[in-house]
Amino acid sequence: MIKLIQDVVEDMNKQLERIETSLNRLNEDQIWTRLQPGMNSVGNYCLHLAGNEYQNLVTGIGNQPLIRERSAEFNTNGGLSREELLAKLHQVRTESTAILSSLVEEDLSREVTIPYELTDWNRMNRREDEAKDAHEHKFVRSLLIKVSSHYGYHTGQIVLLSKLLQPSDEHLTGLYH
Repeated sequence: MIKLIQDVVEDMNKQLERIETSLNRLNEDQIWTRLQPGMNSVGNYCLHLAGNEYQNLVTGIGNQPLIRERSAEFNTNGGLSREELLAKLHQVRTESTAILSSLVEEDLSREVTIPYELTDWNRMNRREDEAKDAHEHKFVRSLLIKVSSHYGYHTGQIVLLSKLLQPSDEHLTGLYH
């Protein structure tokens, strides 16, 4: 496996372990608790991370059909258990790892197309003159960095929410903070 891809997958797997630890600390109600109006729950972030990883890595790099309802990731207020959320995250990771493992060094410089549903494209304040296409182009190398940093960002939010919802001195990240 290409070193960059190996590093990205290893980091994202560490983040997934942190999400799993965080989820396992919470009961089903806490997983779907929104601490404030306009905030997301741990469950929403899990759905969002699975959707984002699928859209960018499985669809964008792997050329699989886009299967994502981005707005549902944020509008859902329950209905999925901890086990179902973890299964969704692990399934997407299995698919994306298989795709990334098949890449060769030259693929890192390949441009890929990330499709969007038109409603998501418009909601994300993209330029109107681009709306007819509702997709963006990224180089694989840049996309890997973007997806990995996005995953880490929301993992931090999940860890923080978990600690707020179920206070503990436990270091959920395996680090001293």
